[in-house]
Amino acid sequence: MSARQAEEEPAAAAHPPLPRLLSAFFYGTCSFLIVLVNKTVLTTYRFPSPMVLGIGQMATTILILYVSKLNKIIHFPDFDKSIPVKLFPLPLLYVGNHISGLTSTSKLSLPMFTVLRKFTIPLTLLLEIIILGKRYSLGIIVSVFTIILGAFIAAGSDLSFNLEGYTFVLLNDIFTAANGVYTKQKMDPKELGKYGVLFYNAYFMVIPTMIISFSTGDLQQVTDFKHWTNLLFLFQFLLSCFLGFLLMYSTVLCSHYNSALTTSVVGAIKNISIAYIGMLIGGDYIFSILNFIGLNICMAGGLRYSFLTLRDNNKPKQPTDVENTS
Repeated sequence: MSARQAEEEPAAAAHPPLPRLLSAFFYGTCSFLIVLVNKTVLTTYRFPSPMVLGIGQMATTILILYVSKLNKIIHFPDFDKSIPVKLFPLPLLYVGNHISGLTSTSKLSLPMFTVLRKFTIPLTLLLEIIILGKRYSLGIIVSVFTIILGAFIAAGSDLSFNLEGYTFVLLNDIFTAANGVYTKQKMDPKELGKYGVLFYNAYFMVIPTMIISFSTGDLQQVTDFKHWTNLLFLFQFLLSCFLGFLLMYSTVLCSHYNSALTTSVVGAIKNISIAYIGMLIGGDYIFSILNFIGLNICMAGGLRYSFLTLRDNNKPKQPTDVENTS
């Protein structure tokens, strides 16, 4: 570890273990639930616009945070002209992550969605090395290559191959990795803080996203959607909007108390259960032996990676590390 790395070591180490554990569990739970609910809304009910669902989640985030600020439950700075500069490029990464994630969920079976989402891990690792100056052990790097190998085997034998779905999920991986690393970098409590990051991300992007949705005809399709009178669909749509807020909040909270990489590890662990549950629900997974083998290789690499990362993050830092590896 270099002297620069030592200075940039995440503040997560300063937080007590319980908040770190609870924030990671909260993020994993929210992430697990929203994938299942979004899959039902977009695939089972065939809701025509992932973008409009994303707008609903952004609007819910703005409303909850603004009302909480008015009632002095939370605090974040009032708008001024310096905020867009402080926040950039997070709003673009935020909306890209949001829309690409919802679109890929609607286009892919849950097992394949889960496997391809694991490319977030090597991307996050690479960005943390470049932006935050971190280093990782050989065991973690081998685990990452195992994840990639399994993902390629599974993707190469995917009988329900969907080019649009693959494109959006890989874009989602890029946006998720960049969003996690930059969120960690921008969350200075003396600046915007975690609530300010959440609020202004949604605030800056909800109107442009609505304009795009209107210009592409998405809003018209949603207006004509036949299930608006179905109370069960309506409940799940509103639940997805609320879970969208909880997911964004839990992601920021987990990154605040831990690190961007730990957040991606929790997501990897959650994805294992999602993949196997997805073989039974959704109705769009087509079984093949090679695909199933690839899924399991990817999951095994994800488990080993998660174990090694959490073990390394909890190792006491030796003072000599700076001298020996700089």
